[in-house]
Amino acid sequence: MSELRERRWAVLSERGCEDSGLSYEDAAGLVARLRAERVSGLCVVTDAAAAHLPRVKKSAAKPKRSRKKSSA
Repeated sequence: MSELRERRWAVLSERGCEDSGLSYEDAAGLVARLRAERVSGLCVVTDAAAAHLPRVKKSAAKPKRSRKKSSA
């Protein structure tokens, strides 16, 4: 149980490494927040595994979808 409290966990998504250096509880919270934002491919891995993937740029926001106006 002590490994889960260590700040050695990272969250990955389809975009790359979302964050690292987290406790497992913090990582699970981030997964829940990203799931609410409809980010796909979420998983929790060790920091060592996450080091092989690019970091997500903080300014990278999900593109907004434009709504087509219906012609009446």
